[in-house]
Amino acid sequence: IFNKTHRTDSEIALLEGLTVVYKSSIDLYFYVIGSSYENELMLMAVLNCLFDSLSQMLRKNVEKRALLENMEGLFLAVDEIVDGGVILESDPQQVVHRVALRGEDVPLTEQTVSQVLQSAKEQIKWSLLR
Repeated sequence: IFNKTHRTDSEIALLEGLTVVYKSSIDLYFYVIGSSYENELMLMAVLNCLFDSLSQMLRKNVEKRALLENMEGLFLAVDEIVDGGVILESDPQQVVHRVALRGEDVPLTEQTVSQVLQSAKEQIKWSLLR
């Protein structure tokens, strides 16, 4: 797909019976793929929601390094937008809000070391400010 889309300025392609909508940002390409019967506007709405959500979450820094450092946020955003091919949400503000809520409610046993340290730092900061 990349070989057929990275040199064109269009946003929609039909490849091997699939409808592909895509967008590039600095050093990343985002693709949403559906059957040839899918509405291109709906696929584009999903793509725009994902891109705008990531843009807000990454503070307008949608590039490879920032995305790799926040891969969990990407997965959570995709999970909030679609489930099993069904579009659940197309409002980026709602997606960002839900991702933030899910990030706060992670059980201690499922948190990474950096998340635990960040949480501890926040708790210490608030206890010192009281």
